[in-house]
This record gives sequence, structure tokens and C-alpha cells, in this order.
Amino acid sequence: VQLVESGGGLVQAGGSLTLSCAASGFRFEGYAMAWFRQAPGKEREGISCITSDDGSTHYADSVKGRFAITRRNSDHAVFLRMNSLKPEDTAVYYCAATLYDSSCKYGPIRFVPSDYWGQGIQVTVSA
Repeated sequence: VQLVESGGGLVQAGGSLTLSCAASGFRFEGYAMAWFRQAPGKEREGISCITSDDGSTHYADSVKGRFAITRRNSDHAVFLRMNSLKPEDTAVYYCAATLYDSSCKYGPIRFVPSDYWGQGIQVTVSA
């Protein structure tokens, strides 16, 4: 199983970035996909999730209205479009996969260590 993130980097506040995650080694279309992030000194936070059953999307309040998650099952890929970036969005961003759509749909987005995780990619937003 592999999840490989790309598209991170340095951007000015107010700018945009699109993260991509290429998945392999599992039945992608049967998994809910999510993006998490972890800023220095903070806990990992689930920020966006898209289910496998109906493609519904879910967002943390911190990114709602600014970020958009999409998936392309034919390419085994998931994307995170990030607009109106703020310095507080600076973090390492992780792609993750879980068999359980319920991890997306009900309450905070929470995956477990046994779910599939990428290595993470740095996003830095300068003031």
C-alpha cells in the first residue's frame, strides 16, 4: 500500500495550492479518503474527507469554505484544493484512507493508525 502526496510548498497568505495524493496497493474506490494536517506542537487534525459510497464531502470548521476535496477513482487519486491560505494553515499535510465512511460522516474526522497513511508533505504559508 502506498499513498504519495505532492503539490506542497511555500505560498503567500491569500494564495492557493492543490495537493495531490496517488494511491496504490488497495481497492481505492472502496475507501474513504481524507486529508489531515499537523502543525508544530499541535495534534494531527482531520480537515477534509470524501466518502466511498456517495462521494459526500466533509470539512473541519477551520477550512470550511476555503478548501475542497475531490477524488478520481479512475486514477486512484485524491486532491485538496486550498484557497485563501492563511499562515495558520502551515503544517505537514497527510493523505489517508479508511474502509469506514463513518469515520468521515459523523463528528470530527478521525482515522486510526491502522488505516493507510502517506508520509506527509509540507505546506508553508508566509504572512
